[in-house]
Amino acid sequence: MPRMRSAKQQLKQYLQSPQWREHLDEITAGGAAHVGPLFSFLLLGPQTMHRAATALGLTTARLAEREPEAARNIIRRFMWHMNEESGNIGWGIPEAFGESLAASPLLAKDFHRVLASYIIDLGRDDNYCDNDLLRRSCYWAIGRLAQARPELCVAARPWLRKGLEDKDVICRGMAAWALGRLPPDLMDAPALRRLADAGHDESCELFDGDRIYEKSVSGLAREALERVVPAGTA
Repeated sequence: MPRMRSAKQQLKQYLQSPQWREHLDEITAGGAAHVGPLFSFLLLGPQTMHRAATALGLTTARLAEREPEAARNIIRRFMWHMNEESGNIGWGIPEAFGESLAASPLLAKDFHRVLASYIIDLGRDDNYCDNDLLRRSCYWAIGRLAQARPELCVAARPWLRKGLEDKDVICRGMAAWALGRLPPDLMDAPALRRLADAGHDESCELFDGDRIYEKSVSGLAREALERVVPAGTA
């Protein structure tokens, strides 16, 4: 047991180090043995959580190359944590889900529709995440997958566009950020322009692959709109 605690503490130190990315090969080489500790780090502060999600995603992707069913079981574990019946809130789970699919073509192919389902509100018999705080992470996770595999997220575009009018203002900004990761589409412009002009200065927390940074809701909409309609062309 002391040895296990020591290993977990070492992983935590790696992730909280400024040079954390230099340790990713060592972390992912631990395979299934490191999955549990990385799960527990998803409950830590935003920066450590995102770094743990990155490490867990890469670990899961590497495992998928050798033991695909074991990797699928990790994704199913994410899905269980997102299920209200599990009794969990799911903090950090969408981020880890998105990172795993971004890192693994196999897992992305199998589970990208599940990830998108968390923002699809059909009114009944759906998988929609109705926790506002957690749904913010779902939008981010879809955007993260879109960075790596945009072709798998195009079908989510109408729901991301709908997210620009989400009841939660921060969700609107996260939806705008995710739309900005997809190939430009003029159909996005009207909704993005409305949000850009709304003057929402609430801050969204985003992760740039290393650190947390903040952008305003309307600022993210303006950035996404700029990709669709470059300045001087409208």
